[in-house]
Amino acid sequence: MRTDLLTDPNTGLDEALAAVDAFDDVLVAGLLRPQKVAGLTELADAVAGSPLAARVAEAAEKTAAGAAGEEHFVSLAVARVAVFGSVHDAVLARIAEATGRPPGEEAAGQAAGAESPNLLAAARSWLSDLARAGWQGIDHDLISASAPVISALLSEPSLRRLAVLLDGFAAELAASCPGAALERVPVRRWGDLWSRGMLLTLPGVAAAPAIGTVTGRLLPLGVDLLEHSTAAQAQVHAVLEPEDGTAPRLVRASVTVPKPDTIIGAGIWQLLRPHLSLLTAVSEGRSMDLADMPVTAEGDLLWQDDHARLGEPADAFSTARVVLPKATAPVVAPLDRHPVRVAVPVFLEGYGIEGDEDAPSFTFAGSRLPVETDRIPAAGPLTPKAVATSGACIGLIRWDGEFRLQPLAVETTVRKKTTAVHAGAWAGGTTDKAGVKAEKAATDAAAVLRERAGRLLRK
Repeated sequence: MRTDLLTDPNTGLDEALAAVDAFDDVLVAGLLRPQKVAGLTELADAVAGSPLAARVAEAAEKTAAGAAGEEHFVSLAVARVAVFGSVHDAVLARIAEATGRPPGEEAAGQAAGAESPNLLAAARSWLSDLARAGWQGIDHDLISASAPVISALLSEPSLRRLAVLLDGFAAELAASCPGAALERVPVRRWGDLWSRGMLLTLPGVAAAPAIGTVTGRLLPLGVDLLEHSTAAQAQVHAVLEPEDGTAPRLVRASVTVPKPDTIIGAGIWQLLRPHLSLLTAVSEGRSMDLADMPVTAEGDLLWQDDHARLGEPADAFSTARVVLPKATAPVVAPLDRHPVRVAVPVFLEGYGIEGDEDAPSFTFAGSRLPVETDRIPAAGPLTPKAVATSGACIGLIRWDGEFRLQPLAVETTVRKKTTAVHAGAWAGGTTDKAGVKAEKAATDAAAVLRERAGRLLRK
């Protein structure tokens, strides 16, 4: 892997992000009578060489004059998403060059289901009112106006994607009211949610990715565990070797479950295991044999246990050394092209280590790759100390202004013996003392919650 390419400057990215930041600053005060007109001009200039140029230039002009309508706000949202999409594509192109990994083939999406134009228009109207007021102008009356729209959207399966986004966005805004009293505004996050929501109100944009089936051997690489106070998600990154002998491909399998905030650490696996048998294979270091498993064009396995069975032992580091370099990466759908979503599996070895356990970096002949040890979950044996003493690493390359590595597993020396330590080693169960203790605590907490829930139901 050419890690030097990850540290070389990527021309144009800073300018693209600056254009988005300038527009986001305009959203803070609102688009009704924008005070920072330069932010609108910068966004229009960023797409001046694209087919969007004329529409966005007109939208910027109308908005600056305080005469913009919903169609102009849609154009600005489209331009913002397009600029981030170009950043995403440039980042992925650099990673592909560094890894030498062949690109996947573009696949057409499925046609969107029947959509209600009235509901889409209602959602677009509320998002436009939001943009006019700006983040500093939000209040409870403005946010509560979204409730009937979201309720109606949730009842339409074809609009569920938009409904969930608006539901979460409105809840976040409501918790931040009044906007005028906010000490810190999450400018980019709210800009992302607003622009994505605006695009989803356009008919056909929310078309689902094409779904096919795959048969072959699945070789897990590692697990990315995400934890929230009320939810948890495990995403297994793996390489699929198709039965027909075609090139191996990168795939993912995810499961998300609600959780009480009293269950933390290793106890989270108890909530996830029943929904994804793949976690057992990860924990035991085994492959899985798939037969007609549904998969999207973006490489997401729609996991169904009756299409999978445990296979032979498969060491993740052997997979990373031998199979991963030849695996093709899936193509990302246009609406999902945002740099925050970049998470590409890579294998690294032969590096030096600089810094302390909290902020280490891997070094390669003059180049330096920061390591995000704060992303290591507490629900596994992998620790910052193990990373800081490692000699090989399976991880995810991410990008946030610079390339960073999130470790999923490392090879380190324990008692003069090379040992693999995986973040997801406890996913399918463990005999490790710390893991057993944490699981017992979670079991006790779950039993108490079930007992209390039973009391409430009996009343």
